[in-house]
Amino acid sequence: MAKAKTAYVCNECGADFVRWLGQCTECKAWNSLTEVRLASAKTVSVERRGFAGSTQAQVQTLAEVDLQDLPRFSSTYKEFDRVLGGGIVPGSAILIGGSPGAGKSTLLLQTMCQLAGQMKTLYVTGEESLQQVALRAQRLGLPTDKLRMLAETSVETICDLANKEQPKVMVIDSIQVMHLADIQSAPGSVSQVRESAAYLTRYAKQKGVAIIMVGHVTKDGALAGPKVLEHCIDASILLEGTADSRFRTLRGNKNRFGPANELGVFAMTGQGLKEVSNPSAIFLQRGEEHGNGSVVMVIWEGTRPLLVELQALVDASQLASPRRVAVGTEATRLAMLLAVLHRHGGLHMSDQDVFVNVVGGVRVTETGADLALLLAIVSSFKEQPLPRDLIVFGEVGLAGEIRPVQNGQARLNEAAKHGFTRAIVAAGNRPKDPIEGMQVTAVKNLQQALEAI
Repeated sequence: MAKAKTAYVCNECGADFVRWLGQCTECKAWNSLTEVRLASAKTVSVERRGFAGSTQAQVQTLAEVDLQDLPRFSSTYKEFDRVLGGGIVPGSAILIGGSPGAGKSTLLLQTMCQLAGQMKTLYVTGEESLQQVALRAQRLGLPTDKLRMLAETSVETICDLANKEQPKVMVIDSIQVMHLADIQSAPGSVSQVRESAAYLTRYAKQKGVAIIMVGHVTKDGALAGPKVLEHCIDASILLEGTADSRFRTLRGNKNRFGPANELGVFAMTGQGLKEVSNPSAIFLQRGEEHGNGSVVMVIWEGTRPLLVELQALVDASQLASPRRVAVGTEATRLAMLLAVLHRHGGLHMSDQDVFVNVVGGVRVTETGADLALLLAIVSSFKEQPLPRDLIVFGEVGLAGEIRPVQNGQARLNEAAKHGFTRAIVAAGNRPKDPIEGMQVTAVKNLQQALEAI
């Protein structure tokens, strides 16, 4: 018999080698290489030919592609549909990640129980028993008479049973516990996760089944497994939320069928996850006493504006190196903005501790929050509160200029709907038509912004 071919794959970065090494030459990790048995070319060709069926590939132009056979269908949750780009596309592979206890399984169980009354569905659980899932569904008060369940971790067995069941939507919970018989490594390893995800994605494309896979995250919050896992799927979604907050944000990182960086907001209750239709009202629950260092900014998430409160605290440091702590925003950008404030604003904070927090557990990644962050820091440093009805947004450059951000008119309109009457924005975001009940101050540089407050 011919000797089976093997390769050695790094569990940290996914790089493969022809022989075992003590240290991976790509990511420099020690003792991370595991042996993987490779299937022969004949076996692979037979599997692919049988898996694809009798359809023959044809070359055609883009104009000849029929788009009517892929209608979207709703997940029964508007916030979920928003993140997916308008609904679930048949034949798509979706990956949902999140920290333990964020509510991934709860959200998918609620969605599948609602969809089961409209179409054939299959929920595959590999981490929990069927009794555990049934108890959760009973506790949440979900309809359980239509949803088909399966407790299995073998990908080949799952696809064989799916061929008999013919579901329109299938959930795999989770991809880290799935395994293929041809891969000689433990479930959860780089090779098993990569090949299992590729096998399920290929099945989704060729059978027209929408497959939603649950993925684990590392301690840094990134999706666990090889980076190729995010490349082979169609949509990557992250469910974020802290243990001390009942709100969960569903954020799209990648979407081939819609806009990326879309945001959906849910609230964790005793009856499961509930949609939050107006997240700005939730994040603006401010106290009666208005203190220093607090300002409301308007950020743009996906296709809608979102109002959030930003707080800053500046205090005299007792350390040789003052601390710079940012919660909900980037610490490196905070250090850069403090340098701009010193150079172009004349405020010296090298002996002050600076703490910045975005209220509500929201993570702000756009540069439109720069101006609000600086004004909150100045308010705390000077011990002078900013007006309660003031909103701020704008990008700050290294030369102290205030740059405009996208969708400025829509941001101002959203702020006006929530009762804000004053705004400080970049000169490029000055509205063409006056907004009723709102006084807009357009500034070109940091010095003008400081004079405006």
